[in-house]
Amino acid sequence: MDSHIRKVYVPMTETGFYILLCLREEAHGYSIVKKTEQLTHGEIKISPGTLYGSLSKMEKDGLIRFVREDENRKTYCITELGTQVLALEMKRIERLYKSMMEAR
Repeated sequence: MDSHIRKVYVPMTETGFYILLCLREEAHGYSIVKKTEQLTHGEIKISPGTLYGSLSKMEKDGLIRFVREDENRKTYCITELGTQVLALEMKRIERLYKSMMEAR
């Protein structure tokens, strides 16, 4: 992973995190929005502009890839690089959580 990717994506925005988390299985934009709302109990609602801007940037940077288009819905999946970035962010979040619990 090059330094540009690390600098841009770690730490991640919540939107970026949930997009990569959802794309561990192939998904299209609307299903990412719905899955994120489900996982966060409605606390995070990704707007279409934010979603499609993020998908475009992540695809350009190689974190996700286009799989196919069905009925005007583009389906994406996470790449190996995206999986590495997601794993780094998950470790960072786990470290934060552990530190928070120890500081109580």
